[in-house]
Amino acid sequence: MSNRWWVPYLFLAPALAGLLLFRFTPIGIALIGSVFGETIRGDTVFQGFKNYLDLMGDPTFWASLKTTILFNLIVNPLQVFCALVLAMLVRRPGRFIDIFRVSFLLPMTVSIAITSVLWNILLDPTLGPVNGFLRWIGLPAQPFFRSPDQALPTLIAVVSWKGVGYWMVFLLAGLLAIPKELDEAADLDGVSAWQRFRFITLPMMRRPLAFVLVADTAANFLLFAPVYVITHGGPNESTHLLMFESYQSAFAFLNHGRSLAISTVILTIILITALFELRLFNTKKGEA
Repeated sequence: MSNRWWVPYLFLAPALAGLLLFRFTPIGIALIGSVFGETIRGDTVFQGFKNYLDLMGDPTFWASLKTTILFNLIVNPLQVFCALVLAMLVRRPGRFIDIFRVSFLLPMTVSIAITSVLWNILLDPTLGPVNGFLRWIGLPAQPFFRSPDQALPTLIAVVSWKGVGYWMVFLLAGLLAIPKELDEAADLDGVSAWQRFRFITLPMMRRPLAFVLVADTAANFLLFAPVYVITHGGPNESTHLLMFESYQSAFAFLNHGRSLAISTVILTIILITALFELRLFNTKKGEA
């Protein structure tokens, strides 16, 4: 076997090829393309950091960045918290636990585009079933996505409905991996439920929580479909996230250099945020 050191790499080759082709290659294209621009005649020319300097003086970019950061500051902790609560609820076997689990897993089987169309219909201000129910119980109808004040919270709710069940699966796997001996010892010592959660569950869930938070952050910073399908960044730019701004720059205004510069900014923010989150969950030096 010492002469076959290449065998493990042979098995890893398909996954590494996919990672290189579908992950690192687009990142490289974005980094290179962000320093190029197009002339009036359509010629591609090297511009250095001009696209980034233009972003620094663009109020639309800063407004989108502010909205994106606000969106992620709310939706990421909310989804992880709800996923952890649900994982703990479905952890123990029960009479109808399978039905309970499936009810939270169903949203993850529907694509994000179909989810966006579905909730756009359900939350329609005039014909939507949700407002019909509100009128039936005597409450006023709500504008939801049509209101600058409600659009972003509604988007957070829809994205959470779609994503919480998905992240719950990972956290449930982490909970089931906690040795049962720890719970049995806690029962013998008369440990309260809060103490068990604080001193046993949370420390043992550090790595699954770190993974879910980082992956959730990356997914939400790259959120695009609901904004494109439902709000188009409105009303009054209240849901104008960076990914939608990048899309508009490329396909509405044909400014591909600016679009790739925005994509690079998003990638940088995700990387910095992920490093911070990993460090936040790193309780021992040298671990992540």
